Amino acid sequence: MIGSRIDGRYEVIEAIGGGGMANVYRARDVILERDVAVKVLQPQYTHDEAFIRRFRREAQAATSLIHPTLLTFMMLVKKIRRFTS
Repeated sequence: MIGSRIDGRYEVIEAIGGGGMANVYRARDVILERDVAVKVLQPQYTHDEAFIRRFRREAQAATSLIHPTLLTFMMLVKKIRRFTS
């Protein structure tokens, strides 16, 4: 993932966290020229519709957070094979 570009917009800079459901990366939004956090779902959950719905609910809740010390929180549900090529 490091060095790749997601959706042609988010340039992945470094891994900043991870867990059982997803990995989080610091990335650069090349359009808005700002750093963001990108959360990528673990590959074993990419076909689990209930899990994806939960992931999206979390994303919606996270986008309402606004504070100067928080990175913009972008969550993307993507199939991992798209980023491994």
